[in-house]
Amino acid sequence: MMQTWFEAKLKYMKVTESGSEQMTTETFLLDAVSFTDAESRMIAQAQQMVKGGEFTVKDIKQSNISEVFPYEVGEWWWKAKVNLVTVDEEAGREKKISVYHAVEADDAKEALQRLDECLDYMVIPYEVVTLNRTTIADIFPYDLEEHAKEWEDKKEGE
Repeated sequence: MMQTWFEAKLKYMKVTESGSEQMTTETFLLDAVSFTDAESRMIAQAQQMVKGGEFTVKDIKQSNISEVFPYEVGEWWWKAKVNLVTVDEEAGREKKISVYHAVEADDAKEALQRLDECLDYMVIPYEVVTLNRTTIADIFPYDLEEHAKEWEDKKEGE
């Protein structure tokens, strides 16, 4: 099953490193099945992050990112445009298909190395066309176990 990623912008009161509170808007990437699912998942995550404070989901849009490569250590999320090179049998020439990936890393060099490691399984040639640091604060992949438990809890409550 192919994942569908959504970018959600959340406006909330954030405690800064100096201890003061500041209103901020951050972007999060969520794996969801629909806009409604993305919104409810963002609200659930915000309730855990903000701990009783007020927040607003300002925007949700479908992302063109097709795959995410998280790492334990990494300061930033980087978005890479990767061209997959295939041969069009009928026309007899190369065809490029663009896909987008997100990878977690401290700098561009590390992001490129990690991206190459993650794409090592590819049997067709590819080229990394662009690599940009994003404003994504965090990524929330879909957790099947978490949602299976929620489903069971709902059924028991009926």
